[in-house]
Amino acid sequence: MVDEFFAGEVGQGLLVFLRERLSAGATVFPVQPLRALELTAASRVHTVILGQDPYHGQGQAEGLAFSVAPGVPIPPSLRNIFKEMERDLGNPFPAFPNPGGSLVSWARDGVLLLNTCLTVEEGLPASHAGRGWEVLTDALIRKVSNDGAPTVFMLWGAHAQSKRRLIDEARHLVLTANHPSPLSALRPPVPFMGCGHFSQARAWRDRKGGC
Repeated sequence: MVDEFFAGEVGQGLLVFLRERLSAGATVFPVQPLRALELTAASRVHTVILGQDPYHGQGQAEGLAFSVAPGVPIPPSLRNIFKEMERDLGNPFPAFPNPGGSLVSWARDGVLLLNTCLTVEEGLPASHAGRGWEVLTDALIRKVSNDGAPTVFMLWGAHAQSKRRLIDEARHLVLTANHPSPLSALRPPVPFMGCGHFSQARAWRDRKGGC
């Protein structure tokens, strides 16, 4: 699918845009935009967590939604994710606060940490939105929905929830809440803090035989 995308008109246009921005001296993150797909084999996906675009600070983005490179301070949204996991699952989560905010182990375990736009410029959030990445990531969401095993989709915030239309809810569990950002994590209609998504996902997967 990725090769077909980049061979097509939209993918070629995206590559031209990226080359032009790099030639103009822009700093583009992350170095490995497709890392989520490289670390999480399609056949092993059991959970999808959708983000919007990569972190735009120097050294933060590592190609996985919400994840930051080792040694980077944990961003507020990810800190709230860890706090909700601790609250929901009833015991301290080993990745909080050490060894840090890298979610590579999640990715290798079958959690597809997919941003809907896969590159961004330093200091400019959403600077590569609408340039073509969404065509690829929408197709990936559809593929997981249509071809994958029963999967948990965690859609936090309005942007992620706009992708709900791509998911077959007769086959998969779709969990929605506000974004974990401090600006919205405690607000209605569905506060992220206290949403219980992690225990719901675990219980659903147990019922499905650990799919």
